[in-house]
Amino acid sequence: MRQAQVTRNTLETQISVELRLDGTGQSALETGVPFLDHMIDQIARHGMMDITIRAKGDLHIDAHHTVEDIGITLGQALLKAVGDKKGIRRYGHAYVPLDEALSRVVIDLSGRPGLVFNVDFSRARIGDFDVDLFHEFFQGLTNHALMTLHIENLYGRNAHHQAETIFKAFGRALRVAIEHDPGATGIIPSTKGTL
Repeated sequence: MRQAQVTRNTLETQISVELRLDGTGQSALETGVPFLDHMIDQIARHGMMDITIRAKGDLHIDAHHTVEDIGITLGQALLKAVGDKKGIRRYGHAYVPLDEALSRVVIDLSGRPGLVFNVDFSRARIGDFDVDLFHEFFQGLTNHALMTLHIENLYGRNAHHQAETIFKAFGRALRVAIEHDPGATGIIPSTKGTL
């Protein structure tokens, strides 16, 4: 079973992540940042993976360190859980709408971190959540999962809808990228022979 458990402790945050790639879409999330919990639940449900995250951070300052470090730790868990990448599809993409909003996410589990984040949120905050932190979350995740990730919100007026389409599309694109390719069992999907 492809799974990983990662703990990250710094002076700013203490985070533990358990990830099971071949799951049933279950999540148990206690990050201290409720809107982030809601978004990570979208990854679990639409990615059909099980995610448990426990986090304590310096939320008395703001949510920046907590959100970024959760992205880092989830990225580390993903890299560990996917293993040597033999037999996976490697690439995944998804378009997801929600009412007036539409987002596209494209993933390459390339071993090379790179993030393109083209999102113009309609407002700066969703409740108490600073939308700038979504970029920090995905930057941390990308860097530590060693993936190339392109995220675009093609359009949308409601910032909650924009965010939700991004996270749902990410979950669905990741589900495709990590799934077993029956025509490539035991083969690393790269002409270099390694990812």
